[in-house]
Amino acid sequence: MEFRKIESPSLKDLFIEQLEHMILSGTLAIGEKLPSERQLAETMQVSRGVINSGLADLEKKGFLEIRPRSGTYVSDYRKKGTLETLSSIMNYNGGRLRRDEIRSILEVRIALDTLAASLCIDRVTDDEILVMHEHVESIHTAPSISDAVESAYAFQNDLAMFSGNMLIPLVFHSFKTPVFTLWNRFCVLHGIQNLYLNNHRLLQHIENRDKNEAVAWINASINDSINGSKQIYFD
Repeated sequence: MEFRKIESPSLKDLFIEQLEHMILSGTLAIGEKLPSERQLAETMQVSRGVINSGLADLEKKGFLEIRPRSGTYVSDYRKKGTLETLSSIMNYNGGRLRRDEIRSILEVRIALDTLAASLCIDRVTDDEILVMHEHVESIHTAPSISDAVESAYAFQNDLAMFSGNMLIPLVFHSFKTPVFTLWNRFCVLHGIQNLYLNNHRLLQHIENRDKNEAVAWINASINDSINGSKQIYFD
């Protein structure tokens, strides 16, 4: 058995986490001006370097806006955020996604998977379909939920790769953390077998080179998780 090194978060990480929580909880309101770096450093008893670097990272995530000669303001992260922002939201919620966040991710997945499947059907080879078959069958025989999710991701990643569009795999991979969370939740609620059936049906349509049926199945199966019989919303 291999044990990993235990590492404590840095002061910068703790500073970022505290401000993220204050913004997400509403303690710091959108548009509110933060104290100066010097005041924050004195109040929080850390160096100005920690504050400066942490504020820069928070701006990249869309939580803050740094205005030269004016100050630092709380930004609307819904408009300026990135997928890193989504990870911060998940951490704030104890690793959970809320109803609107889940719906939003699934709606994006419909658009992304539809494009990937349509392009894949036009370009995929028989050998590439065999590779996808192996991943789908691995879902069926997976000994655990985590193994099933890994296999589902491998299949979906191949679908993105075999689309021939160089950006689709990058976009899909950027959603890896929230997608893993949703698939894990799906398996807990509805079983590994249903995850297998969803992917197996899609692969059948790809193998038959039936673009209309593939698109229809993507819409039906994902919408079923949004507002149908297989919802995955957290309470």
